Amino acid sequence: MSDRTRADAVYSALLERQGEQWVQPRVERTRRVLELLDDPQRTYRVVHVTGTNGKTSTSRIIESLLRALGLRTGLFTSPHLERFTERILIDGEPVADAAVADAWDEIQPFVEMVDAELTAAGDAPLTFFELLTVLAFVACADAPIDVLVLEVGMGGAWDSTNTADGDVAVFTPIDLDHTDRLGSTIREIATVKAGIIKDGAAVVSAAQAPEAAAVLREAAAARGASIAFAGHEFGLEVQTLAVGGQLISVQGVAGTYPELYLPLYGAHQGANAALAVAAVESLIGGGSQPLNADVVADGLGNATSPGRLQLVGTAPTVLVDAAHNPHGARALVAALDEAFDIDEWGAVVGILDGKDAVGIVDALAGGVARVFATAPDSDRATDPDAVADIAEERDLPVTVHPSLEDAADAAREWASASDRRAVVIAGSVVLAGEALRLSELENWKAGWQA
Repeated sequence: MSDRTRADAVYSALLERQGEQWVQPRVERTRRVLELLDDPQRTYRVVHVTGTNGKTSTSRIIESLLRALGLRTGLFTSPHLERFTERILIDGEPVADAAVADAWDEIQPFVEMVDAELTAAGDAPLTFFELLTVLAFVACADAPIDVLVLEVGMGGAWDSTNTADGDVAVFTPIDLDHTDRLGSTIREIATVKAGIIKDGAAVVSAAQAPEAAAVLREAAAARGASIAFAGHEFGLEVQTLAVGGQLISVQGVAGTYPELYLPLYGAHQGANAALAVAAVESLIGGGSQPLNADVVADGLGNATSPGRLQLVGTAPTVLVDAAHNPHGARALVAALDEAFDIDEWGAVVGILDGKDAVGIVDALAGGVARVFATAPDSDRATDPDAVADIAEERDLPVTVHPSLEDAADAAREWASASDRRAVVIAGSVVLAGEALRLSELENWKAGWQA
């Protein structure tokens, strides 16, 4: 059996579990498996990242900076765009198929043991995400790595990733999302997310709404943790457009880093980069020693964030963005306006059930001229007719398409009628992954083919 076949079998086994959206506040189940495995997550340092939007981009920038420092890194993010091994990176590359299959073989006996304990207690077996977290911790320990950059799956306090003790807790902007599970107010959501702060840790945070900032300060004080906020202790000082991205100057918690090239679009990515720099300063030298400026330039210059304002097509221009909530959609619209000289954007939109479809379309309505409603390839997809109804209520021209391929064809044909038009595909990480595959298959960078 090939390594790829073995790794695919691991993913199939994970998919037989309760799905990724099945979440209960039961972190102790994951902790039990890890204890039986002798706590692999304690064999390396951890930077733990939570928030509502920007978690994956910030995590990837942190990882790139750490790698530039010469450290061996792990990165755990979710969800994936194309293949599940993307969720576990070792030194910037997806975990090897053999490594993930070997890690699965290592944990399976202990999984069976804990599943039996849960069943005996009348509880559900370990879930997809709980086991994926354990798999990531073991694969990183086996590599081995120096530092793991760890993105929270949902919330913080009871997320399975919170079985790791973060040396640094990183908070991207906190907004309303997953309100059915995390709370109906920003304060309630911030309280759950603040659960990743550990005793004596360093905390770095993006600028937050006052109620979220207050929660983070209270939690840090209770844990004896230091805390630094963007706009106060560090921040993005200068930001200008550049070919393929932007030039930024960052004031960190320990040093100043001028004229850095960041190959990512959007003011929010500049803010993510400043947050990442502060996080790495806090890990390396405790926030009291500046980083080497050349290392910072190298780390930011090599940062990538697939599926986030990613250019996948030319003539016409096509971008893919994973914006899946109103906050992300607002950031997308702002970035389209500031970074691209385009008069009209057509938006291919597909949204999953449980997401704020009204809020997403409302945010997009401020920056797009037309909507091509479709459905992600998921049993949790929102009916595209429902998405179209929301767009029509906002007086947006809209057409409905049964698949992304049909929607993308229509959108690219519409955009090809003028060099002042372009397309953005957004609304779901699942849709973003589909778009990346389709753009490669159809070679959108070769231009529109009628």
